Amino acid sequence: MAGLAAGAPDKDVVLANLETVLAWDLNGSPLPRVSEALAVIEQFTSYGRIVAADLHARCLDVPADSDAARTAQAVLGEASRRFNLSPPYYGTARAVGQRAQNAARLVQALLRAVDRIGEAQAHSADNNSTS
Repeated sequence: MAGLAAGAPDKDVVLANLETVLAWDLNGSPLPRVSEALAVIEQFTSYGRIVAADLHARCLDVPADSDAARTAQAVLGEASRRFNLSPPYYGTARAVGQRAQNAARLVQALLRAVDRIGEAQAHSADNNSTS
């Protein structure tokens, strides 16, 4: 992936927070603090936008009708919609926690799509070198 912009969340921190947020039990207690959930929503949104931009650029290097490109376009469409929503400043702890978990899942989907595009690029390069 391209280098992160200045002030962007560190990938290792984001990945650790993904695991933490997805482990939250939003049907039990204690629920995460709203401020904590809002902070990770902002972090995931910032990081997710960077990954989405990288993914969009990588999609230009694979055939548009490939499975990897179609999957990437679907994930990019979802990221475009969800990462442009306003943070839920007035929600309950459960609702804000659910939003944080959804943002975490979307970042995971973006990262998987980047991996698939990378595999498609490598496959395409292998095919071009044997021709």
